[in-house]
Amino acid sequence: MAKILIVDDQACVRELLSEELISDGYRVATAGDAESISGHMRFSEPDLVLLDLYLDGAEGFRILRDIKGQNPDLPVIIFTAYDSYWEDPRLSQADGYVIKSIDLGELKGKIADILSRKPAPQELEVKTHFPESSMAYG
Repeated sequence: MAKILIVDDQACVRELLSEELISDGYRVATAGDAESISGHMRFSEPDLVLLDLYLDGAEGFRILRDIKGQNPDLPVIIFTAYDSYWEDPRLSQADGYVIKSIDLGELKGKIADILSRKPAPQELEVKTHFPESSMAYG
């Protein structure tokens, strides 16, 4: 199942989202500050990032730019309490923008939609090569 990294400075938000997404079958990692994001990106290799715009000590748009700079194909959904950024050009790098709400239906729908469009990892094709001279016919 897909791995989701939740980045939010509010522990209660991280906990609620974690419980909900785990119950939906996702694997979840969380980060509460900008400093811990790079470690999670390296070690948990998420399939999608939920990113709050306002983190203590860092701006979410800078984090979005950094994530996309390292991995342009990694989907990032901005999940924020502020609805004033709909037309902000910096959001062009994000794959979604969802306003925080007690009803998580919109967020879950956006996650499912984005992950369903993400290409599956290529399966390794195993070929066995037998040189003609090693084949014996009787």
